[in-house]
Amino acid sequence: MSRIPRPLVTTLSTLALAAAGLTVTTGSAHAQSCSQDYLPLPDPSCQPGALNPDVTQDTIDSTICVSGWTATVRPSSSYTTALKKKQIVEYGYSDTSASDYEEDHFVPLELGGAPRSELNLWPEPHYGDETSADKDVVENKLKKAVCAGDVSLEDAQNAIITDWTTALSSLGLS
Repeated sequence: MSRIPRPLVTTLSTLALAAAGLTVTTGSAHAQSCSQDYLPLPDPSCQPGALNPDVTQDTIDSTICVSGWTATVRPSSSYTTALKKKQIVEYGYSDTSASDYEEDHFVPLELGGAPRSELNLWPEPHYGDETSADKDVVENKLKKAVCAGDVSLEDAQNAIITDWTTALSSLGLS
């Protein structure tokens, strides 16, 4: 009985895993478990958003409304870059260049999002009709409205989670 060459076995195994919705990276298989169908939002089954319990309506004057506060809770780039690479695979993005994505806090730190939770971090594309830069503008306007007392923290968080592209208009801020 003849032996099948190792490169052929590897190729056939990779194809079989791909057909099953799995990808091979550094010798292990990972499920492509997150859908791009929700873009420009993350897949809610993968990143529904998560909140920082230290940020409440009662603590905004000592947390999010303090200039520079987010820098005190922002995770390291080594943490977010490693997570971004993993999640790019999970989303099955054909463009796997990490520089084309921002590892974004779905509920932003500026609105009390959980800093290190994988439920709140996702690889948001820099490309498309609604980009990471567009979301940053919305986040800044919402933080300003919360700190001015025009919108409650909870309402701003809910508006982001529901659909950041309509958050400002849904709160009467656009």
